[in-house]
Amino acid sequence: MNRSNHNLGSRIFRHHLPLLALSSVAIALLYVTRPYNDVVSRLSFATAYPAIILLAGTLFTGPMNLVLRRRNPVSSDLRRDIGIWAGFISILHAGVGQFVHLRGRPWLYYVYGSQEKHVGIRHDIFGFANYSGLLATLVVIALFSTSNDLSLRKLGTPRWKALQRWNYGVFALALMHSFAYQATEKQTMGWVGSVVFCMVITVAIQTTGFLMRRHAIRVPVRDFETPENA
Repeated sequence: MNRSNHNLGSRIFRHHLPLLALSSVAIALLYVTRPYNDVVSRLSFATAYPAIILLAGTLFTGPMNLVLRRRNPVSSDLRRDIGIWAGFISILHAGVGQFVHLRGRPWLYYVYGSQEKHVGIRHDIFGFANYSGLLATLVVIALFSTSNDLSLRKLGTPRWKALQRWNYGVFALALMHSFAYQATEKQTMGWVGSVVFCMVITVAIQTTGFLMRRHAIRVPVRDFETPENA
């Protein structure tokens, strides 16, 4: 067995199977506990929260490596594999979500209908929720399709890393989409609070990582200059 096949096998057992199990359990629990009468509404809700948690997880691995004093490579297998599942469930949620409201007329997610008082592009909170979700999905597809070694070699590290940094934008768009839909559907404070908690803890760990990187850059400079100035 060559090294790449061994690495893939290791990732399947260490990352993909646990992520599959955890995602499946979370989706199943949310699905069976929802009061909705139809499959589409239940599945849309059940995939929404696991998707945003996994998106947050992709932003955890880098800062946590710094906090735990571990090596932080350009492309982490764990971060990439969490991203794969975040992408898969996000795309599934986006696809199912097109059929929850306005059954048979998904274009009305984005433009006003002939019976409504406005015309053209939908600019109410419902439209904002849908456009932010659509944009997040398009970026997720771009990240999902390039989250592999072939794309890394083809694009080169700087360009590939610049593309992957759009993950921050995806998370921000996902938060806007979540809050807008929670307002539209008048979700309970418990669900709103879960997204707020996810946002706060992600921002906190990212801020910690940023400060640690900044400190790590500064320290060698001071150490280098001190003997020269002494």
